Amino acid sequence: MTPAEWAALWRRVIVGAGKSWIAFGHGTCVIVMRPRPGDLAEQARALLAEWGPVHVGSPAGDFGVIKLESEPGWVVTGHHPDVLTYVAPDEVGASASDLVVGICGRSKRDQDARALDVVHVEDQRAERPEPT
Repeated sequence: MTPAEWAALWRRVIVGAGKSWIAFGHGTCVIVMRPRPGDLAEQARALLAEWGPVHVGSPAGDFGVIKLESEPGWVVTGHHPDVLTYVAPDEVGASASDLVVGICGRSKRDQDARALDVVHVEDQRAERPEPT
């Protein structure tokens, strides 16, 4: 997907107005629930670098799968509630099991946690910092 396509997808998927979030290159989205002043992308990178890498056999290897109702595909959750990864039907097949979807999403989250490639920043802070 292009950065614009990721941004449009996450705008449709994230529930609740006024949330700041950052999309990464492999489909992971980090919602920054309590953004601090400064660079929002750096705050999301720090969170994903800590909470995104997969360590099988630990909570970092766990996942949950949510079938989207208004969008084709799934959101895969992990051990941090504000880190979500989108999995499209064409990545795993439309009738894929939750296990297959979850492993795919977990792998994509791990890739994003290692690359930390931000493709979109949705800054909903009431007072945005002045650009430097």
